[in-house]
Amino acid sequence: MNLSLYAVNAFIVLDTDGHRVLAKYYSPKGRTQLGQPDANKGLQNLKEQRAFEKGLFAKTKKPGGDIILYDGHLCVYKHSLDLIFYMLGGPQENELMLHSALSAFMDAVHLLLRNQVEKRAVLENLDCVILCLDETIDDGIIVETDPTTIASRVSRPRADTTEIVINEQTILNAYQTVKEKMQQRIGQF
Repeated sequence: MNLSLYAVNAFIVLDTDGHRVLAKYYSPKGRTQLGQPDANKGLQNLKEQRAFEKGLFAKTKKPGGDIILYDGHLCVYKHSLDLIFYMLGGPQENELMLHSALSAFMDAVHLLLRNQVEKRAVLENLDCVILCLDETIDDGIIVETDPTTIASRVSRPRADTTEIVINEQTILNAYQTVKEKMQQRIGQF
């Protein structure tokens, strides 16, 4: 395993009341096997995670900063209307790389949700948001930092690529065609 890969311990989305919208905690298998400490040791169950998220929200609920060191985790975060997006890494991680990954993820979500990144839109399109997260981070390793690439991999293909536009002109053309066919039929009798 390459030890120089940039690792993410958790990705969390909280609303402005501090309630969880989305949370994904990573514990890569290779780190514990190589004798490195598990970064999420105190975050193994839901109760510990909720307590951690509550304390993290208390420290970051006011906009202004974008990086803190909280409870042994390097935390990069961004506010977006009624949501706060967090990316957590170990204290030894590169904060610029975490920030770059978080920015790429958020830009891709902005592209997919057409700049309507709010709690309701995120919950309605949770499948796209989670796919975006999976394209950005794979098992705690940052794999992509280009928002357009992430969005293009996630975007839903159209079921039918030909779009039929119905307006007055197309209805008039259809009427004329039917009228001509009827005149030809009547002319045959």
